[in-house]
Amino acid sequence: MKTRYSLQSSVFSHQLSVFFSILFCLSSLASFSQVTSSVETNSIKIGEQITYEIKVEADTTKLVVFPEGQTFSPLEMIEAYQIDTTKNKDKYNLIRRYGLIQFDSGSYTIPRQKIIIGDRTFFTDSLQVEVNDIVVDTTKGLYDIKPIIAVKKTGSNWWKYVLYALLIIGAIGALIYWFIWRKKPLTEEEQIALLPPYDRAKLALKKLDESHYLEHENLKDYYSDLTFIIRKYLDEKVYDHALESTTDELIHRLNLLKDGNQVDLSKDDIKNLESILKRADLVKFAKSAPDIELAKIDRDTIDLEIDHVKEALPEPTEEEKLLDQKYREEQARKKKRNKIIITVLLSLFLITAAVVGFSIKYGFDYVKDTVIGHDSKELLEGEWVTSAYGFPPITITTPKVLKRTTPELPEEMAQQIDLTQFEYGSLIGQFQITAATTRLKNLGDNKIDIKQAIDGSLKMFESVGAQNIITKTDEFTTPNGAEGLKVYGTMEIPVPNTDKFQKSNYVILGFTSENVIQQVLVAYKEYDVYAEKMTERILNSVELKEVEE
Repeated sequence: MKTRYSLQSSVFSHQLSVFFSILFCLSSLASFSQVTSSVETNSIKIGEQITYEIKVEADTTKLVVFPEGQTFSPLEMIEAYQIDTTKNKDKYNLIRRYGLIQFDSGSYTIPRQKIIIGDRTFFTDSLQVEVNDIVVDTTKGLYDIKPIIAVKKTGSNWWKYVLYALLIIGAIGALIYWFIWRKKPLTEEEQIALLPPYDRAKLALKKLDESHYLEHENLKDYYSDLTFIIRKYLDEKVYDHALESTTDELIHRLNLLKDGNQVDLSKDDIKNLESILKRADLVKFAKSAPDIELAKIDRDTIDLEIDHVKEALPEPTEEEKLLDQKYREEQARKKKRNKIIITVLLSLFLITAAVVGFSIKYGFDYVKDTVIGHDSKELLEGEWVTSAYGFPPITITTPKVLKRTTPELPEEMAQQIDLTQFEYGSLIGQFQITAATTRLKNLGDNKIDIKQAIDGSLKMFESVGAQNIITKTDEFTTPNGAEGLKVYGTMEIPVPNTDKFQKSNYVILGFTSENVIQQVLVAYKEYDVYAEKMTERILNSVELKEVEE
């Protein structure tokens, strides 16, 4: 039974391997037809632009990554045009064109270009291009070479963001000043309201004299205004219910205040007020019509009684004056506090409205990173540098120039290898780029195991406290055809001065050639979209040269 089972398993495994081999071949043939490349002409003149075109047919669900940067050497890319996209049922037809140029005559080969579709990598065919000399007619004379013209270097656009921020802050400040803190000119009603009750009552009598009530024999409105003046003054200085009290109730209250020695009014003063108030009641409610001259006398009597009431009021004590001063100060503080609260709320509203508006147009993360700042975003949008590091060189495009570092090696290891290393950033700093070239001494007939070399890089992660390192392995080919190994995954990096860990992504590219190991490492914080774009651009720019004998 065991023999039969083993035999059946062997046959099944063989069939399965054949199935996957056939499937791989079919998928390879199918994928070959997905990517094509062409040039508009294979013969150009020196300095003439040639258009290089890549066509890709892919599912609508697949992400397609085209070449970026100077991957067309020995020709120079001067422009990458926008991608043209057309949909055909469940597939996309994508076309991207590049403007290439060369200033030396000769026969050149445009290297094959790497295209990433989903999780798979494709390469275009290499193309031959002839660059011809321009025939110069020397019979017409030659001209001197024009002098070099200095060109101003364009900087970043940081000053635009500063200008926008200053404009927004200035606009908010102007609105707050205009509507809240600016001292507005007082209206006539506001100026009158600030007068003491006595002055206000006297002014009201003058305005009554300027009216035309008596000329038109409008005694009802005349007596209504006249009695309101005296009632308002009494309400503010003597009895705080004078306005809503009836005539009998008000006169009764005045007599009680006089008997209690709270108001030093004479009986004649109270009697005069009672007479005028009752006459006004008859005019307003019984349509009585007193003589015009009597109305004028009543006005003069009210004017006189206002003076008597003022004289009858006791002088405020020092304690009352102090309380009144404290009251005014408290009111001023409340008014100022209300202004501050309104200012803060208005500022928050305007800032929120501005953030929401820009977020709708550009996205919240972009607005947040632009206003507050984001290191990865600044690196991504800065000026990138293409350079070769080590020997044999690793050519790579990075946001900053990699600086040479000299790691300390044990004496035994130092005698066996020559290590050249260039870095930017640090693993603890949440973004790191490393390009390293290791030359092994006295290797003999032994072969280099690139997996073991990359395992050494993973141990480097552990040496700085990384944990939960997850590893995935895949083949990798550079745009100029160098084949190597790609190890990538996630890990948890300790946050300095805390007990916390930050999840990070990493990618390691490893290449071997004779006795040389070349590695490129990129590590960055997880969910950092700008770092992801940088990593993609960095990996697509890696090029290697073979060791020269």
